[in-house]
Amino acid sequence: MRILLVEDHVELSHWLSKALRDANLTVECAATGADADALLHTQDYALVILDLTLPKMDGLDVLRRLRARPGPRGKTPVLILTARGGLEDRVQGLNQGADDYLAKPFELAELEARVKALLRRSVGNEALVHQCGALSFDTVTRMFTYGGEALGLTPREHAVLETLIARPDANIDAIELYIHRVRKKLDRRPEGGAAIVTLRGIGYLLQPRDPA
Repeated sequence: MRILLVEDHVELSHWLSKALRDANLTVECAATGADADALLHTQDYALVILDLTLPKMDGLDVLRRLRARPGPRGKTPVLILTARGGLEDRVQGLNQGADDYLAKPFELAELEARVKALLRRSVGNEALVHQCGALSFDTVTRMFTYGGEALGLTPREHAVLETLIARPDANIDAIELYIHRVRKKLDRRPEGGAAIVTLRGIGYLLQPRDPA
């Protein structure tokens, strides 16, 4: 599931795209309204994060053209992200077909929460969630939570844990270092948590931790 980030501010675009990729989302970027419009003509996205003040084509024009397209592509969820924070601007954006509106400056945690909600809506129902004790994995946003809080993982640690939670009997070779790192992070919540158990000669197993 890909996200299109439309933002002409280079540093902000880089920061946002990195933050979303760190949250294990696939992000493509466009710096102008014309580039975004061209991509939206030919590509399918699960979500568009759209600035309004853009070169070559205003964000509201991009939104209007998107909503005028027939079929599922024209219904792609759109989150407006802009410095135009006035009531009139918000109402205009929502009336043009935006699904949500977040004014700059904003907290990254709020952006991630809104993105997650819109991604759930884009698949039409509740996402499949893998659960192991207090550990949860959302298959739409590809985010791990542990005891209700986001679990910070490097990309390789994330790949290890995603493999384990999706296929709890998986045999994985040569990942001892990442297993060790993930174990340390899971051990931070001693009650109601999850643990990676070594099965000698077989591999690893993710299971709820026994209560103390």
